[in-house]
Amino acid sequence: MNSLSPKDLLPALTLSRLRALNAVMETGSFSAAARRLAVSQATISQQVRDLERALGLDLFRRVANDMMPTPLCQQIYTLSREIEAAGQRIADLLAQHRTLEQGELRIGLGNAMPGMARIGAFQKLCPGVGVKIEMGSWGKIYEAVIEGRVDVAVLPDVPDEPRFRRRQVQSQAVVAIAHPGHPLAGRSEISCAELVSERLIFRTPGSSTQRAVDEAFRSARLSPHATIVLDTRDGVLDAVANALGIGFMWSHGTSRRDGFVPIPCREMRRERADYVFALRSARGPLHEVFFGLAAPGG
Repeated sequence: MNSLSPKDLLPALTLSRLRALNAVMETGSFSAAARRLAVSQATISQQVRDLERALGLDLFRRVANDMMPTPLCQQIYTLSREIEAAGQRIADLLAQHRTLEQGELRIGLGNAMPGMARIGAFQKLCPGVGVKIEMGSWGKIYEAVIEGRVDVAVLPDVPDEPRFRRRQVQSQAVVAIAHPGHPLAGRSEISCAELVSERLIFRTPGSSTQRAVDEAFRSARLSPHATIVLDTRDGVLDAVANALGIGFMWSHGTSRRDGFVPIPCREMRRERADYVFALRSARGPLHEVFFGLAAPGG
């Protein structure tokens, strides 16, 4: 069998021929190699024959129904496997580049802040990437992560479970909020005992805000009555702005400052951590960029 000259040999070692060689080595037959690479058996046979012709030697001996590699073929395979792996790394690099330039990241937020600030920083780094935001109660966004409706999310009090990876963003406490004209609006601090007689605006049970409020009243051995129950933070803010009662929110939960005055509550002073988090199995270049922004002060 005549081989190519050294000058012409390298161009003959195409990636498609080397992939065919690798597949036959790893599966033991042309038919199995064809199934792995999703091509016809004739294509695999032709690629291997072309490679043998270029090298000027036989790479396999047929024994029964198996293809037995020669000792030299085994040596070539060690190197060709590295070449194929390098090709895959190049393909992955290009795919990552396209994702960072043109991809999409789905983000879940329980509160507008600090998530919106992180999204702004993310868009500065990846201006071509589309962002889809789902907002809702703690329970809704937690469920969105579990079900894969969002890629990453920002929530307080994310459980430290093996299925999640998480990174702390900040800490904040729940505060009462009152209309600027309310008699309590000028107070530097209030207690649950003072609040229990007020018209109170609560969130629905799936809310992390409401969980903190309920804990505070329980610790004070009080049973408050809600005048209004709303399922969104914005609804609470609008209700307070219209003087419908006293509501509650996370101290850094919104960039909005009009229509209400925050008032720290003695029983709600414990700060809770906000985390960016995702399923541990959900990884990609955009996830890593968003997580990289999530360190405090990052």
